[in-house]
This record gives sequence, structure tokens and C-alpha cells, in this order.
Amino acid sequence: MNASSRDIGIRLLIADDQALVRGALGALLELEPDLTVVGMASDGAEAVRLAEELRPDVCLMDIQMPGVDGIDATRRIREVSTGTRILVVTTFARPGYLRSALDAGASGFIVKDTPAEELAEAVRRVQSGLRVLDPALAADSLFDGANPLSDRERQVLRLAVDGRPAAMIAAEVFLSAGTVRNHLSAAIGKTGAANRAQAVRIALDKGWI
Repeated sequence: MNASSRDIGIRLLIADDQALVRGALGALLELEPDLTVVGMASDGAEAVRLAEELRPDVCLMDIQMPGVDGIDATRRIREVSTGTRILVVTTFARPGYLRSALDAGASGFIVKDTPAEELAEAVRRVQSGLRVLDPALAADSLFDGANPLSDRERQVLRLAVDGRPAAMIAAEVFLSAGTVRNHLSAAIGKTGAANRAQAVRIALDKGWI
């Protein structure tokens, strides 16, 4: 049933960089009589643009997308379309991502293997103004603590994922190599790591970068 032959109800925007996932989520949610998909985005930047243009009620947001990621896109959508609520739907069930998403303005955070009926109900709850969180992940986040890394430390640590040298990172972020090394050293200390590679691994596992 298409939007022209029924009450549109809750208008949805789906943002995910995998076309198969976007299509599957859209097909599942369109089976619900009160949910209508009005737009789909393949990255965060497109999600922000479509949110501003379409003003959907709820945006289902992935976390890891090229360019503008789901966290930044959530923050921007909350600025350009204040009536749009964000429900993060992701494969990456990490406490750090949960905290970052909520800090950015998300109203919910669930994983992609959530049953279809629970996903639809999560959309309805978020649209009604309630907060919806994956219970196991919410419990984990209480014990893992907040992300200890500063914005700049997260930035340089993300760029260090592939092992590139400090000088190369410095050129990308317009800092001196010495300053980059200082940020990396601080990140190593805050994560309790023995070296840069371990700091990257810990930060990734916890969803801090």
C-alpha cells in the first residue's frame, strides 16, 4: 500500500550506507499501516539535506557512514529540523556510540537484529517523545563510563587507525607533528593502553572513535 492510498501517519527517513539494508528496513516498516518512508539517504550529509527538505517525524540513523557519520548527522539534523526525532539503528553495539548518540540528540538506540515488530514499536515510541534504548547496551554504558577522549584526541586517533605516521596526521588536521604526538600520548594514557595501536583498538572496541 502506498502513501497516496492511506493515512501517511509517521513519516520516516532512513539513513544507511548499505543499499540492501536501506531497502530491507524500508520494506519492513512500510508493512505497518501507520508508517511511511518518505526518503532514504546513503550517507550522513544526504540525511541532513533530506531531513531539512522533507521534515520527517523520525530518522532511522546508522552510525558508521562515509563522510559525515551518524553522530554528526544526528547533531546537524537536530539543528535544521528540530521536529525530527532520531532513532539510531546500528550493527555496532558499543557503549561509547550510545553515549555519543544521546549527547548528539538521538532519542533512541537499538541494534539492527531487533525484530521487525520491535523496531516499528521503537519508531512509535520515539515519535511520541519517549526514549528507547537497547537494554543490554544501556547497562554496559553505565559501567564503561563516559568517553574520556577530547574531540581533538578522537580526531587524531581515528586518523591513526591505519598506522599512518604523526607527520601525515599533522598535515591532515593542520597541526604540528609534535602537537599530534602529544594528543596521541594523551589518548594512550586515557585509554590505559601500552601504545598507539592498542589505544586505537581499545577506543574502537568501546565506540569512542
